[in-house]
Amino acid sequence: MVLSEKQKVMVEKVGISHEMAGMQPAAARIMGLLYVADKPELTFDEITDCLQIAKSATSNAINLLLQADHIEYITYLGDRKRYFRLKVSNWRDSFTRRIEGMTKFNEILRQVLEVRTPDTPEFNNNLKDLIDFLDFVNQELPGLLHKWENRNK
Repeated sequence: MVLSEKQKVMVEKVGISHEMAGMQPAAARIMGLLYVADKPELTFDEITDCLQIAKSATSNAINLLLQADHIEYITYLGDRKRYFRLKVSNWRDSFTRRIEGMTKFNEILRQVLEVRTPDTPEFNNNLKDLIDFLDFVNQELPGLLHKWENRNK
């Protein structure tokens, strides 16, 4: 599989974006590749060859992406290869999990604030602001998703 120059640039852009969100470089590039590739499903060898990364790096990155539920694989009868693809169809579930994660993190921040020393009022006030903002986001995001779903019916 050969990528156009525009596709290569987009693989990098998507990869950098995922790296900035904390993803490992190889996994981030695989995500980029799966977004821009002409085929929606790619084999291990196609990924390795196209990105010119080591098989071990590909294997580790694919396992990470599978565990994080970013990708999945399918097989075809009579073909021993696994075909990897993005799980873009589950974006609502992923979005909901992120909201739940923010809620849980916010609960932890509340506990942190309870045990913090009162001798750092500026830091504590900034932490309170973060907690308040996360409360606001957690309240608003589900409504936005519902509003969007109603708009697209």
